[in-house]
Amino acid sequence: KMWFLNRVTSCIFSPKKGKAMKMLRLFEMALSIQEPWYVKGITFKEEEKQLDIQIDFKRGSKFYYQDESSGQEGNYSVHDSVEKRWRHLNFFEHECYLICRTPRVKLPDGSVRLISPPWAGVNSGFTLLFEALILELCRNMPVATVGRIIHESDDKLWRILGKYIDESREQCDYSMVSKVGIDETSRAKGHDYVSLFVDLEEKRTLFITEGKGSETVTAFARDLELHQGNSEKIDGICCDMSPAFIKGVSDSFPAAQITFDKFHILKLINEAVDAVRRQEVKLHSILKG
Repeated sequence: KMWFLNRVTSCIFSPKKGKAMKMLRLFEMALSIQEPWYVKGITFKEEEKQLDIQIDFKRGSKFYYQDESSGQEGNYSVHDSVEKRWRHLNFFEHECYLICRTPRVKLPDGSVRLISPPWAGVNSGFTLLFEALILELCRNMPVATVGRIIHESDDKLWRILGKYIDESREQCDYSMVSKVGIDETSRAKGHDYVSLFVDLEEKRTLFITEGKGSETVTAFARDLELHQGNSEKIDGICCDMSPAFIKGVSDSFPAAQITFDKFHILKLINEAVDAVRRQEVKLHSILKG
């Protein structure tokens, strides 16, 4: 692998321009770089074990931009450019970065806007493919562990997850939800709780919020309405025997029939049986083991 990297860098700076250009085109194909973008150069930093890929755009190029706030859109000539950097998927075991001369365009109202290249992710420092890797890893292991593996702070990873979750939830449609499960769980150590609301038919999480009081059910009812749901269509809710949940369901989902989940019922039965056993042991010494 080190031989290949040295071969790449020596080829790029070799006077044999033909070989260098072929190598650059190879990286363009591997990265799916298309006009007006092109790979301008490649640098491998051996001591840092890092590969930098320089990307530029052709002179005279125009870029499409749509301003969401004003509605202005069109193909604009380049006003100026700034250098931007994105971390990409590793090249073998070495970190890889795309470094691009990124154009800015001037709109008819005089404002200047930065063009977002097609490989840019929601986080300004990662490519879409690298963010896809992060999302897949975070589905299967703790965020802190993912951070250690890819050498990035877990705070940065949480920000990426937050952006994708917010974007995904904006598109959620709860209009067909009719049966909901509610449960609470402790977060970290101590008595810091979060409540979870799930669609029992589609097996998906609908809503998560801090706390375990009746206000959590009220918050879920509001969120349900914001995603095309209807509280009157909820005909069944499964939860534990928490008075707070029962009150919240009665207030926010009056049409729903409450079903107590079997795990909490069995827990109460076992606790009752154990209490009776202890009393019997005290009264009848023959029962002592």
